[in-house]
Amino acid sequence: MALAAPAGAAPQDGATAALAAGPDSVTTHSGATTAQERSRIDTYWTATRMKLAGALVPEITPVPEDDNTPDDPRPLPANTLDPGATWTHGGAVNESVGRLFFTFSDGYDGSCTATVVNSANRSTLITAAHCLRGVGAAAADDTWHHNLYFVPGYRNGTKPLGGFSIKSMATSSRWDADPGRTTSEEVAVAGYDTGVLVANPSAGGRRIADVTGSQKIAFTKPTKGEFIHTFGYPKNRLNDPGAKYAGSRMIHCAGPAQPGPKAPLLWGEPCDMSHGASGGPHLAQFDTRTGAGTVVGVTTTSEEVAGGQANTLYATRLGDSAHRLYNWAQTHLA
Repeated sequence: MALAAPAGAAPQDGATAALAAGPDSVTTHSGATTAQERSRIDTYWTATRMKLAGALVPEITPVPEDDNTPDDPRPLPANTLDPGATWTHGGAVNESVGRLFFTFSDGYDGSCTATVVNSANRSTLITAAHCLRGVGAAAADDTWHHNLYFVPGYRNGTKPLGGFSIKSMATSSRWDADPGRTTSEEVAVAGYDTGVLVANPSAGGRRIADVTGSQKIAFTKPTKGEFIHTFGYPKNRLNDPGAKYAGSRMIHCAGPAQPGPKAPLLWGEPCDMSHGASGGPHLAQFDTRTGAGTVVGVTTTSEEVAGGQANTLYATRLGDSAHRLYNWAQTHLA
């Protein structure tokens, strides 16, 4: 399905329709709620562990080399097509977007991408639901990922703005489905692959948006051909030496949005990002000079599930379900 999991066959229209029928609600889960747990998670995510997050066999996987692509002080010209390249232009996106780390129920580490967004509590992040959990009973501990930790502006194993453990998280109740009857791909293609997080304050007591700044967020219907900028931390080279990205730096893509032929609720742009980019922001009205825009979707999957041309990255666009999650998160105290 989604970029954090093996791709499979696209779900049938009937399954998608069944998932879309009737209202969904907010399912929540607690993360690090004590100072002791916050400290343990901060210690857990060492530079080496972060660099190897997502390796199928971390015990024998070489630690990837740093990406030292030079920064470019010049802004990227507006509406420049970009199928995938290291973001070197700085700006607000360099601090408000980061790598989201977690541990699967089997003990292996993984990572996605997340974004700090405008919110009343100045502590709300948005990502993909599959970056937080799998399909299953909400009360089952192995349904959810553990050791969640957000590193804004992650770069080559460093924490430029520190690291933030997660106090609580939420997804649509569609993810509470029986995994024997419903797959994560089906939930995602039906438009429910949005997750929200409430970050704990920094070690110095500051709320995350006061440290990183934040991006605007909107819950609007997509427009065909709208120019969208996408960011993420793909990491396929950890498991495939011939792949392009190892998760070392933030990658950027940009292009006109199109609906997925096999998944019309998902909208994508030309982009060669893959595993690890999940949850990354799809930004409308992005200003390449300031690095600020409006999050209108989060990366869910590629053309293998949604259809379309090769190297297309598809987002779950933010609608009513995502708006409910956001409203819950931004009123939840960090």
